[in-house]
Amino acid sequence: MSVFSLAHLSDLHLGPLPAGAAHRHFAFKRAIGVMNWRLRRHRVHSPAVALAIAADIVRSAPDHVAVTGDLVNVAARAEFAAAARWMKTFGAADWISFVPGNHDCYVRMAWEHGLSHLEPYMQGDMRVNLTQETPQILTPFPYVRLRRNVALIGLSTGVPQPLHRAAGQLGGTQLNSLSQLLRDLRERGYARVVMIHHPPLPGLAQPRKALIDSSLLRAVLEDQGAELVLHGHNHQHMANSFLSRFGVVHVLGVPSASAAQNRRHPLAAWNLYRIQRQAGKWQIDVSIRGYDPASREVAPLAEFALS
Repeated sequence: MSVFSLAHLSDLHLGPLPAGAAHRHFAFKRAIGVMNWRLRRHRVHSPAVALAIAADIVRSAPDHVAVTGDLVNVAARAEFAAAARWMKTFGAADWISFVPGNHDCYVRMAWEHGLSHLEPYMQGDMRVNLTQETPQILTPFPYVRLRRNVALIGLSTGVPQPLHRAAGQLGGTQLNSLSQLLRDLRERGYARVVMIHHPPLPGLAQPRKALIDSSLLRAVLEDQGAELVLHGHNHQHMANSFLSRFGVVHVLGVPSASAAQNRRHPLAAWNLYRIQRQAGKWQIDVSIRGYDPASREVAPLAEFALS
């Protein structure tokens, strides 16, 4: 059977911030975020590095791309228009699947001023009976995109949080829908790839940054299984696994795709997954590619197999 290739990147935090981000449509948390960007974060996240990562993915020509959140920084209105232009340059909406992160929902704002700009990247092509919408995100979640023998399931954990908190939450509707989808897609023979911003398991993030209902999500995954769960948020290379009723569930996270320098986190990187069915089982090979500041190019970092 043919190999399906899937690129995974996350936490682009596209800069620079637009002029007036701190005071236009004022929100206190946004103003603090702008201050943090000017003092520190602008040195961490480089637009040139993000472009280098994107160009490397385009050259690798994967069958599909998963972007697991945090395209923007403080959810200024002009950031979303700029992010939509960046994504359009990166690739077509049917080639890229996006799920929002906490920075994409940094403060409360109307759909038409924010994430509506990214709606084409959050639309499924399979009917989902049970979905959730919020004033912030009017496109239904979960969504499913079917690509050959792979099903990409997008979940939204982005909810506005108080100052100094970056937690996420799925809610009962998404959890119940995910359980049904995982069962149905397994019975139909698809490799199920779940896309989520926050790390999906308890203990993988600090409490103030964690997924609030991670224990409930783990229970769903243990009950119904999944071949792969992709996340971002922690800006780290992460690989975890656990047993479900239907085999091993592999959970992988990636660093920020724009990180040019950071003492606490690795430099920008992305993962390439090659998914195929062999002898009745799913085989997934992983290649990690990372930014090299000396050459200003993206180079191989590691390769391994998931069974």
